[in-house]
Amino acid sequence: MALSFFGKKVPSVTPVPEVERAPAAVELPPPTELSGLDFSATDHGRALGRAAGLVEVQEVGAGIGAAYEEAAVLYANGSDAEALALLEATVGDERANVGEGIWLMLLDLYRLGGHKQRFESSVLDYATRFERSPPAWLDLSGRLVRPGQPLPPLVNLTGQLGAQAGKQFEQVAAIARRAGAVRIDVGRVRGVDDAGCGVWRRLLAELAADRVKVTLLNVAALADILGGRLAPGKAEERDTWLMMLELLQYAGDQARFEDIAVDYAVTFEESPPSWECRGAEPRAVLPQAASAPASVTDPDVLVLEGELSGAANDAIKRLAAFATERRVLKVDCARLRRIDFVCAGTLFNILANLQAQGTLVSLFDVNAMVGALLRVMSVDQVAHVTLRQ
Repeated sequence: MALSFFGKKVPSVTPVPEVERAPAAVELPPPTELSGLDFSATDHGRALGRAAGLVEVQEVGAGIGAAYEEAAVLYANGSDAEALALLEATVGDERANVGEGIWLMLLDLYRLGGHKQRFESSVLDYATRFERSPPAWLDLSGRLVRPGQPLPPLVNLTGQLGAQAGKQFEQVAAIARRAGAVRIDVGRVRGVDDAGCGVWRRLLAELAADRVKVTLLNVAALADILGGRLAPGKAEERDTWLMMLELLQYAGDQARFEDIAVDYAVTFEESPPSWECRGAEPRAVLPQAASAPASVTDPDVLVLEGELSGAANDAIKRLAAFATERRVLKVDCARLRRIDFVCAGTLFNILANLQAQGTLVSLFDVNAMVGALLRVMSVDQVAHVTLRQ
């Protein structure tokens, strides 16, 4: 479940204008594997349905069926069960001319969810229909939580947060208490004033007292924003200082925490909070055979992993920096579980610019659900994308 309380729609992502053709001497990426798959179905009358209020797809590659688009967007927004139900209904419709791409999405979503029995009951139909060997079973659902337990609900915070955000924070608290845990993505928060920091800190303290697990995601950009407002020696905006120290604990940045804690102690003449690593988001753990990344020995390989969200995502920023002065960039996506709509738009813009500069980018071992969104966002037109087998 992905919710946004600070803006009713996820901002639409407009791909950058068509980039200028690279010089003739520069080799462009070969046609992507995704472009060769058939994702069409006869269900072209289906709108984006439940996701229509969340995203706006402005351009879609030719030959992509509406059910495919909707399933990709539902999964990107964390609605795994709805995406699975849609894919099962689509492949089960005898009147639909379902392409191989949708089947691969269904089989990979079974693997991502750990649905072994449903996977095994479907692979024979896949093999018979397409006359080729199906993907092998891999349980890609392993997480640092109890087996079978779903990921906590995901709440996206955006914009400027102040004291008036108290009611929204109460809604977040209600969701967290019902589920026993919550993930809060702060990648699109543009600022928090001192009153907002106070409200936020009280929420975190109350949830901690109730033993509700809270995970803050993509905190680095917000920590930089708050850090710019700290004035050592001036005993003002105490809640901002304390919120900054909270963020650094969720980020696991102990060195920076200790530096700011010293400044806090001097400024406010009181002991700062003690360091406590808040831990990372639960993420998929792949089987050993599938998890050995080429990046161990290849300096031109970057690894993307976990769940990526937000326009200011740290991993996507690292990709842009990593590509500097490289003519070839390979991105290992074997551990990449999910990427949301906004983050995929940012990725498209970065890859389009890299293509214009003559950099060859390959994303490999992409799961079919992520691959679906990358095609919806035309990422396969600016990089070579290959799916995991």
